[in-house]
Amino acid sequence: MKTVSNCVEDILITQPYLEEALSRNIINFSALAIELTEPISKMLKKDVKPGAIMMALRRYNPPATLSNSVKMKRAIQNLGDITVRSNLTDFTVKNSDSLIDNHSKILDKINEESKLFYTFTRGIHESNIIVSSSLDDFVKTHLKKETFLAIQDGLSAISINLPQDNSKIAGLYYHFFKRLAWEGVVLYEVLSTTNEFTILVEDEFVDKAFTAIKKVKN
Repeated sequence: MKTVSNCVEDILITQPYLEEALSRNIINFSALAIELTEPISKMLKKDVKPGAIMMALRRYNPPATLSNSVKMKRAIQNLGDITVRSNLTDFTVKNSDSLIDNHSKILDKINEESKLFYTFTRGIHESNIIVSSSLDDFVKTHLKKETFLAIQDGLSAISINLPQDNSKIAGLYYHFFKRLAWEGVVLYEVLSTTNEFTILVEDEFVDKAFTAIKKVKN
């Protein structure tokens, strides 16, 4: 049988910012309990008193990953260089039997000019090619038989070098996404390799995004 505590946990899990505020004791328990009275009453299909909700909030133990653990602090302190690349275009193409062959011609061009920006991601139904905008016409020409689902230019990529053990630290990416959301930055694309994390944003957001990531690092 579902309890008030279960409902509180379900709500907080879907609202990580609220959960973090609770873990840092910077939220008014009484006011939050009153705010949650109606949704929890609907979840339990009976009237629930704010006092019962406030007790559940006080007993709630947030996941350890939300606290500033030593491992998390060390990882953030050891973040590497932040690199910004501008004038990029993102091509979203429907997967096909011919896409890889046509894509290989683009790779040949990339190999000739090492300073060009390039990433390729293949999903189940579609693939993304992100390249320097100077190659826009070249890409369109060599993929003219493919089905373009979206083309977006005027993009910038911000890449962060991560510490070697980043894949073993739960919640590391959360700190980036939280700060970017608080700054009102809209992410167009997110890319990552084992030790590198890249966000793609429209040019209007690049300054705010860079500043937000610097705040995480500092």
